[in-house]
Amino acid sequence: MMIFSRRAFLASLTAFILYSGIPQETKAASTVQTIRVGIISGPEEELALTAKEVAKTKNIDIQLVNFDDYNIPNEALVGKDIDANAFQTVPFMDAQIQARNYKLAVLGKTWAEPLGFYSHKIRSIRDLPDQAKIAIPNDPSNQGRALNLLVKANLIQLRQNAPALPRLGDVISNPHHFQLIDLDAAQLSRALDDVTMAAVNTNFVIPAGINPKSALLREDIKDSPYDNILVVRKGDENRPEMKLLLESFQSDAVKKAMEDKFHGAILPAW
Repeated sequence: MMIFSRRAFLASLTAFILYSGIPQETKAASTVQTIRVGIISGPEEELALTAKEVAKTKNIDIQLVNFDDYNIPNEALVGKDIDANAFQTVPFMDAQIQARNYKLAVLGKTWAEPLGFYSHKIRSIRDLPDQAKIAIPNDPSNQGRALNLLVKANLIQLRQNAPALPRLGDVISNPHHFQLIDLDAAQLSRALDDVTMAAVNTNFVIPAGINPKSALLREDIKDSPYDNILVVRKGDENRPEMKLLLESFQSDAVKKAMEDKFHGAILPAW
């Protein structure tokens, strides 16, 4: 009986691979890469699950990490608790980079989710009474989007030279004496019983059972700067597995899931 040492066995195995016609890259090609992706719980999770199935065909194992607070996923990404996230817009990312000096990079676009104002108390923006309580998000990006919608509807005015994403302090004219209340974005759908109307992101509208088409005011996504994006740490955007991750999120299967499940409430942005 022949007895091989470990070294001899490995040498024989290498020789077998080299000379038996089995490509050396086979083992590497079959290696599954794991990528942890942060998402906000809700409709985006359903789309990410579809991307996860597509990624399997590319030897990518997407592990989804759920958040319910917009301020945490970028912190988790920088802290290397996750490898990418899919929840934010470029203005939101830029605001967090400026405030916290995060080193982030855009991998590519995913979907568009128009922000809208909804109400349990009125059916038309024309019915909005003086001194109405209007709830808006407290994060810089979504608060700016909500205020810009109110400006577009001629309900308030902003100071001259206000930034593209204004804050409450930029409001200089409020002729109807609306009470503008800023709340965490996740709380806004639950606040609809207590306010006249609230600006709610689509990813919170759908889980709350609100029809997106019932919005009193809604963003026009044509040429919108508010497309959602897939984000990684700066320096990771050219890694091959990240390119495959983006392909999975921008796949025909994800586009079909948007059409089948959300009927125009969420749209492809690529």
